[in-house]
Amino acid sequence: MLLHATCSLEFDIPTPTPFLLMLRPRSGDQQLITHEQYNYLPTLLVNEFTDTFGNFCQRLVAPAGPFSIHTSVTAETAERSDIEPSAPFVEVNNLPIETLPFLLPSRYCESDRFSQAAVDITAGINPGYDQCAAIVEYIRQTVTYTPGQSTELISAAEVNQRANGVCRDMAQLGIALCRALSIPARMVVGYLENLQPMDLHAWFEAYIGDRWYTFDATQSNSDGGRIVVAYGRDAADVAIFTQFGSAVDVLSMQVTVNALGN
Repeated sequence: MLLHATCSLEFDIPTPTPFLLMLRPRSGDQQLITHEQYNYLPTLLVNEFTDTFGNFCQRLVAPAGPFSIHTSVTAETAERSDIEPSAPFVEVNNLPIETLPFLLPSRYCESDRFSQAAVDITAGINPGYDQCAAIVEYIRQTVTYTPGQSTELISAAEVNQRANGVCRDMAQLGIALCRALSIPARMVVGYLENLQPMDLHAWFEAYIGDRWYTFDATQSNSDGGRIVVAYGRDAADVAIFTQFGSAVDVLSMQVTVNALGN
């Protein structure tokens, strides 16, 4: 299917402010970018680079005053995420080298604190995809999804204690539990068709059966096309914008996602 997504950000900048941005998706294994527009107002010099995880990033200094970013992307992607019950666990010694960073504890995914919990949640379940599915079900049953209610970055352990969170929080809890079982897991930020309320979205992917599979505890099924913008170990790696120095006011953020057909 063809999926069209837009994102518009408007800021009030008090003084010239350095930014790092991560809003340009790239073609990958399960998406083909067919058209893209990326505009800044006012127009300014931008340096682009690819980070450690293959994300396309922009570095700039926003001038004082009104500053806006407008993005538009059309991608060919699947109508729903793949499901593969019983896809097998991959032994650590057989994992591709590029998956190994996603086995380790990270700032917001303290997998070393979830060893016993992960074992208890997946007791009696076949190693691999079925374990990940059980983790997602555990999150759905124990964490209340509260979209738009938090701007504070919290860790997987804090999410588990609070029992409520936004999509980013629920993804980080899933990542920590998967890594505790020696399953590589990574954070994903992007667009999801029919998300309610509409916004940029976060989910996680786990490496099982020799490929990455999508898991999203905020959704009741795998329906809906997705466009991936960025991958990382946790939320610290996939912020769509990071400013340095003085605080800036985000005046508005608008996201749209629409299917264009097949």
